[in-house]
Amino acid sequence: MAKRIALVEDEPLLQQNYSLALKKSGYEVMVYGDKASALTSFKNRLPDLVLLDIGLGDEPEAGFEVCRKLRTQSTQLPIIFLTALDSDFDIISGLRLGADDYLTKDISIPHLLARISALFRRMELLTQTEQVEETIKAGDLTIDNERLAVKWQQQLVDLTVTEFWIVCALAQKPGHVKSREQLMQAVKAVVDDSTITSHIKRIRQKFQTIDAEFDHIDTVYGMGYRWNLRA
Repeated sequence: MAKRIALVEDEPLLQQNYSLALKKSGYEVMVYGDKASALTSFKNRLPDLVLLDIGLGDEPEAGFEVCRKLRTQSTQLPIIFLTALDSDFDIISGLRLGADDYLTKDISIPHLLARISALFRRMELLTQTEQVEETIKAGDLTIDNERLAVKWQQQLVDLTVTEFWIVCALAQKPGHVKSREQLMQAVKAVVDDSTITSHIKRIRQKFQTIDAEFDHIDTVYGMGYRWNLRA
């Protein structure tokens, strides 16, 4: 069955260009030109992936609101911002809201399709639980690969797909430093250093909502990150 992609974009020409490219690649495409129609549809059925612009119509930050609401419905739905906004503030804001990737509209169609394909491969790997340990434990951390769940001190941590893979990569070998390049490989995506940094900050924040003293992800300057088991 073809994967269902929701394209939330208000410019008709871009709707046509992206939709055509996606359909040629074998995807089913649903197009929404505004926040209201997208959210109404998502209440009834979630797609397999969302391509989301930030400014929609006369609402300059509508995409951020759509992303926020989607994350309340699903922590693992792949979400990609595809927008003309390229400031660090916008990129960090999008990732903090739980997007898995942030792309600007100057990206080539082949590159866009490659990023979409990478996210779908990642989702498929998440379901192949027989190839990994069912449960990983590291101190107060428990990763249940069968249920795709991460818990800290027995409480569920709501992680996106990208965040799940980063935590898995770090926790599999506590004390070992993972470079940003290795974390990129773990999440099956090509992203820049600032994107990895933003994901790490977001992961820390989510654990700290459960445990204010959480400090088990170290930044090893010039090298990367590691999961520590300090008491």
